[in-house]
Amino acid sequence: MRGRKERLVIKSYEDLEVYQRAMKLLVKVHLVALSFPDYEKYELASQMRRASKSIPANIAEGYGRKSSVKDFKSYLTTALGSGNEMLVHLVIARELGYMAAKEANDLIEAYDIVGKQLSKLIQNWK
Repeated sequence: MRGRKERLVIKSYEDLEVYQRAMKLLVKVHLVALSFPDYEKYELASQMRRASKSIPANIAEGYGRKSSVKDFKSYLTTALGSGNEMLVHLVIARELGYMAAKEANDLIEAYDIVGKQLSKLIQNWK
């Protein structure tokens, strides 16, 4: 049928677009965090690095338990929480002048998309 979007077969967590997007963002966050002042390396920068890693890690771990819808959704919910945490950390970094406004806003927008994708996946996974 024309105009109908074909569904991709998901064989691995790596096939999930939200996982792929979160992994790309993780790299950007780590690079940004390296530029923070020394006194923030073990505070805000560390929290950002951990939260950015938590998202794809929880997607992957949850996918490993996908035979239990409840377990998978629980891990996706944890990933969503880490995404929300990233939004707050990015606003803090922007407001404290550790990041240029455009760079922070671009990452905020990207993590907002991750959150929407996770919410949709939680809602629709059966």
